[in-house]
Amino acid sequence: MLDAAGFNNTMILGSDNHWDIADDILKDPDLAKAVSVIGAHFPGTFSTDSAVKTNKTLWASADYSTFNDEVGGGCWARILNQNYVNGLMTATVSWNLIASYYFPLPFYEQGLMTAMEPWSGHYEVKSPIWITAHTTQFTDIGWDYLHHDHGVGLLDNGGSYVALTSPDRKQLTIVIETMTHDHSICIRPGLPSYQVRPQSFSFQLNGSYANIKQLNVWHSKPGFYLKNSTFFIKETPLQVVNGMVSLDVGVDEVITLTTVDTGVKGSYPESPISKSFPLPYTEDFEGYDINGDAYNLAQQTGAFEVVDHNGNKVLQQMVLSQPVINCGVDSFNTSLNLVGSYDWTDISISIDVLVSGVNTTDGVYVGARINLGGCRAPKALGLYFYLYPKEGRFSVFEGFGKFSF
Repeated sequence: MLDAAGFNNTMILGSDNHWDIADDILKDPDLAKAVSVIGAHFPGTFSTDSAVKTNKTLWASADYSTFNDEVGGGCWARILNQNYVNGLMTATVSWNLIASYYFPLPFYEQGLMTAMEPWSGHYEVKSPIWITAHTTQFTDIGWDYLHHDHGVGLLDNGGSYVALTSPDRKQLTIVIETMTHDHSICIRPGLPSYQVRPQSFSFQLNGSYANIKQLNVWHSKPGFYLKNSTFFIKETPLQVVNGMVSLDVGVDEVITLTTVDTGVKGSYPESPISKSFPLPYTEDFEGYDINGDAYNLAQQTGAFEVVDHNGNKVLQQMVLSQPVINCGVDSFNTSLNLVGSYDWTDISISIDVLVSGVNTTDGVYVGARINLGGCRAPKALGLYFYLYPKEGRFSVFEGFGKFSF
């Protein structure tokens, strides 16, 4: 269907779950032709034999999903390397990129950085940002990983290394991580026990890299709240002698050795002071573009956009039919969009709503003191006022349609 519609260069990733689709791809030529990338959720750095046998590009299509403290940075450092070392995955997709949603919604602060106060502009640049830079500042689209045992592998005393090269084989980047078990735990999946010790090792540069005379060095070492941390610091270049590179590495370190000389530790303005959600709060949506999102509303179910209605801008629920059910809240066939603060107590709410009659909506509701969102929304307590204008009735609940007064 994509090809017929002219999207010949749009590739399909399947199944963005586990690796099971690989077995079907090996049996079904049509499926094999249609799928370009096999992606898995939180693979724990390992793929399967079947996935490798397909010769498809392999991705960790949703990974990380861990608090962005320094242990989260250690998780990110370990899987960025070991997803390829152990599982031949050439992309690791952080779910999610920036943590921008209210406390206490699920997965709070599980992004590479935190920016969840559009009303104040407050943000926090966390350790995973600098860990990311160890790879992304010294590679580019089109670069290749070198082969295992020829630039890619596990270190004898714990940790891993990957080497990537530019298409012309003139540039070389080596990323080394020695993250210990307790300092690199991801929320999921579980991490088997292992040991990391300080170690010394050497790399021999051959072929098109034999004439490299020195490698730039970038270094990070989280302190894990016990001592000062250092992130993404440029150190003295490492000299290459007769094609040999030797170095000493401690535990819980990330080191990049590279011929690329454009790396820089980015700067950013001081973050504005964190503030509570402002009260009183009003919103008429007139300041937004048509089809835009409202900054302070966090969609949980449904999909909301700013639209024009008789010359006024309003926020409209756009989904007209129930999509596939991903988790329990979807089965309620009820949209939910949150705004404000979980800590509010004595508040009043006024809202103008319209049930237009162009879809199957039979009512609207407004709630206060809602304490859960995401897949857990059906268990959220609060005060819910449901209005059914076509039927001329209303209901009041203390839960998401479950507990009636």
